[in-house]
Amino acid sequence: MKALVYHGPHRKSWEDVPDPVMQAPTDAIVRIEATTVSGTDLHILKGDAPSVAEGRILGHEGVGAVTEAGPGCRRVRAGERVIVSSITKCMGCDSCLSGLTSYCETLGGTGWVFGHLLDGTQAEYVRVPFADNALVPLPEGMTAEQGAVLSDILPTGYEIGVLYGGIGEGDEVAVIGAGPAGLASIMTAATLGAKRIVAVDRNEYRLEKARGCGATRTVRVADGVDIGAEVKAHSHDGLGVDLAVETVGLPRTYVEALASVRPGGRVANAGIHGRPVAFPPDRDWVRNITAMTGLDSEAAEPDLIERIADREIDPAKLVTHRFPFARILEAYETYGNADAQQAIRVIIGLGE
Repeated sequence: MKALVYHGPHRKSWEDVPDPVMQAPTDAIVRIEATTVSGTDLHILKGDAPSVAEGRILGHEGVGAVTEAGPGCRRVRAGERVIVSSITKCMGCDSCLSGLTSYCETLGGTGWVFGHLLDGTQAEYVRVPFADNALVPLPEGMTAEQGAVLSDILPTGYEIGVLYGGIGEGDEVAVIGAGPAGLASIMTAATLGAKRIVAVDRNEYRLEKARGCGATRTVRVADGVDIGAEVKAHSHDGLGVDLAVETVGLPRTYVEALASVRPGGRVANAGIHGRPVAFPPDRDWVRNITAMTGLDSEAAEPDLIERIADREIDPAKLVTHRFPFARILEAYETYGNADAQQAIRVIIGLGE
């Protein structure tokens, strides 16, 4: 089969590799119909994830059809169209049973295995361990594009940004970064009763997309702009927002998120940080701020599927570019220059 293979920092290729084979009774093989490139893949290629070995097939999101299901599978069946969750879990270890499926002990202390510890979904086929727990039936009426977005980025914005942030009815929210995770946070925050949603970004196209996803106000980042002060000016009393969701993964944007919240406010970090970030307790210890971060568990998928079915949200709004598998290197180039290409989510798949 063909697959996108990582060969060390800044090196990748679309090449022939052996087809995956079943290794355990609870495995399944999925023929990928749609996948995507994420910020995590770009971080890997920059060398920010040394745990990813050279020769690894990248990708951790996808939709496809089951071609083979092991005898230990009780729910998954050959021929079924499924969403490949970015988080795999055994559902038998202490972490999984406690709800921390993203730290599955059986899989080595992390549920993020595709494109990380195991070969991933940017390929024609992928082997899925613990398939009954890692594959979600693609609901009737849901497109492969919607399913691919639901595979990771939508739950990330929802779980880590909105739910971890404890959003409540009438809250004022700032989302720092209107990329895929930020737009997912905006889209879902609007359904949970947020009164004001301020989107912050340097790119006007992304801010336009943010307004289409439910942002009520936008702040364009420019040199010399005090983002914290701008966000506070959009709050009802000038003291700041109840929740700031940071989705960029830079020290500056995290500091901006901290500066945007009111006393007693909350900061939820959904960005992927490649460098240490300073938390200034000399300034913020007197403001009763709560800060949180984490890796999504995909536990919110059933809730999100229901919201999609009820047309409260549409993850396909995040899709801006489509490529066939044969043009996957072009897809990487496009997503790696997202601002210039006005790329939010690129879909790679069959029949595109």
